Amino acid sequence: MNRTGKTLLVLALVAVVGMAFRVSWNALRDVATAVGADETAATLYPFVVDGLMALALIATLVLVGKDKTFALRVLAAYALASLVLNYVHGLVPELHGGSVDWGRLADWGPANWALVLLATSLPVGSIYFGSDLVAKVLHHRPIETTPIGEWVGTSTNRSTADLEESTAAPVAVVETPAALPASVSLDLVELAPVRLVAAESARPRGATGRVPDAARSARPVRTADELLDEARSATADWAVADLTAEGIRKAVRTSPAKARVLRETLRAERTAAPVEASA
Repeated sequence: MNRTGKTLLVLALVAVVGMAFRVSWNALRDVATAVGADETAATLYPFVVDGLMALALIATLVLVGKDKTFALRVLAAYALASLVLNYVHGLVPELHGGSVDWGRLADWGPANWALVLLATSLPVGSIYFGSDLVAKVLHHRPIETTPIGEWVGTSTNRSTADLEESTAAPVAVVETPAALPASVSLDLVELAPVRLVAAESARPRGATGRVPDAARSARPVRTADELLDEARSATADWAVADLTAEGIRKAVRTSPAKARVLRETLRAERTAAPVEASA
């Protein structure tokens, strides 16, 4: 909505509120006269009730948190009180002509006492609550919002300043022995950082988990004949009963499937050897 539309909306709201106040002013003035107020006090009485409502409404737009809740409660309480007094004014026709007895707003005694108490306590409440709301509004500090561009610029400048003022890392000074020549001392100074780094890197490192396959050194792939030769050498003094797949696998460090093949081959060779010798 543009500025012209907002202005017209505000003017219409002011006009409606002004007319509503004029209607309520008539009822509240008659009620104030009925409870003993003189002509001047009865004329000002509507401003005490409905005026505090307007003040509380403005306070709700400014305050936040608990203070805003307090202003809303004051607004609701005085709106309800004004509604009750306007309702009583409509129920008691004698109030319109001023012919009702002083202090008589209802025929039933307890209701009349409650209404008179309500009508007479509203001015005192306006003084208390109005002063409190004004004090809260005057002491309220709005939260300042910084534009994003300005915030970024401030953060950048602050970071730059911090970098300029930051202290440099301390440099280890290596004392040069007086008995050594200058050239030797310069060599020691140049080699000192290297030795420090080597000493730090020589510390034992904890286990970091399983080594990836890509980082492992590649083992040579053995052929079937090479595996058979190694199995023959490893099991040369074994009995036939000791030729098991698990034992061969551990001896030559191969897979279980290849170990079973080697077992059958070696057993066949051991079994056929005596037959060939006797022939």
